[in-house]
Amino acid sequence: MANYIINESVRIDMPDAALIGDLAIPEEAKGLVVFAHGSGSSRLSERNRFVAEHLQNSSFGTLLFDLLTPEEDEEGSKPFDIPLLTQRMIETTYWLQKDPRTNTYNFAYFGASTGAAAALGAAAALGGDIIQCVVSRGGRPDLADTALPDVKSPVLLIVGGKDENVLEMNIQASNQLLGIKDVEIVPDATHLFEEPGALEMAAQLATDWFRKYLAPKKQQPLRQSQP
Repeated sequence: MANYIINESVRIDMPDAALIGDLAIPEEAKGLVVFAHGSGSSRLSERNRFVAEHLQNSSFGTLLFDLLTPEEDEEGSKPFDIPLLTQRMIETTYWLQKDPRTNTYNFAYFGASTGAAAALGAAAALGGDIIQCVVSRGGRPDLADTALPDVKSPVLLIVGGKDENVLEMNIQASNQLLGIKDVEIVPDATHLFEEPGALEMAAQLATDWFRKYLAPKKQQPLRQSQP
């Protein structure tokens, strides 16, 4: 069980919306993982919260937030508007860079379903210096296909072995990624990773990736005063 220095709801103000998130930062956090949920889901997604808790217990901070307002979520096209969701990821990252509770950490993304496309598009736009790595679980990276060659961050694509169509899409997307990347298949898992042990395996794969590529921010050395 993690001990937290921050575990609270936050409001993320951006030019066109105010979004609600849940920010959890354990003691001695190694970095902060921003979650992008899929269409029809929210920051309350049980699967993403399971992964987030696993990360928190492994000394990573997490931000789960709603990519859309309640009104937008009811509009038929908004949950599938990848450019809009991508921009929301970018704006949220800018907010994290400015907030004193979070600006001392390096950032990574975790995207599920269509949220993976938004995460990869935002990572491509922001660059590897800002987004250190990306993990997708059952994602649709193909929906960000024009941005994939521009992603410089190391990318892990986790797919269920029985999610055959999405697996093929992930393999094709991986071929478009030019940097460090890997595809991990969870045997016998379907799209929602509901099978016994499937989500646990996905969470551990994600944690291992973040341990490898999401490093604590280096502190700037103090300048010595001139004599």
